[in-house]
Amino acid sequence: MDTVDLLLHPVRLRIVHAMFGGQTRTISELCARMPDVSKATVYRHVGLLDDGGLLEVSGEQRVRGAVERRYRLRRARAAIDTDAAASMSLDDHRRGFTAAMGALLAEFHAYLDRDGSDPVADSVSYRQTTLWLNEDELAGMTAEMSEVIRSRMDNEPSPGRTPHLLGTILFPTEQAPPEPAGT
Repeated sequence: MDTVDLLLHPVRLRIVHAMFGGQTRTISELCARMPDVSKATVYRHVGLLDDGGLLEVSGEQRVRGAVERRYRLRRARAAIDTDAAASMSLDDHRRGFTAAMGALLAEFHAYLDRDGSDPVADSVSYRQTTLWLNEDELAGMTAEMSEVIRSRMDNEPSPGRTPHLLGTILFPTEQAPPEPAGT
């Protein structure tokens, strides 16, 4: 299974999110983060991500007679690059968006279900707005946003840092109006 197919699934996408920041996690730890997903399902999807090269085993230990593996994300492999995105069909993009929204919804519900969750104190945001942009303005805004995000993507876990899930969604909501005749 290629990277695109691996990432176009909400459970696998949630596993990838859980592994960011250099985290190593066991199946049990992943199951605790995703109580709405059966252990068998988590095992199956971790196996697919491991087989596909997106996860790697970072260690093993014996726990109650069984071998428990710790997995680490191979972050460079866990992304859909520009070339892969360009080769995706429209149905692939539909599946990708659906997977991303499914993962986002599940993660948000998990956040709300945690003891002490406080959307106002935690600066939770889910706003939508329409921006009217020409091609140059769109390219400039996208580059600025990418730089801001990229500058923080390598932050490592440390005291005082809490992981935050950021999802960006940007697409035209309608076709651009035609240029007036004679201009």
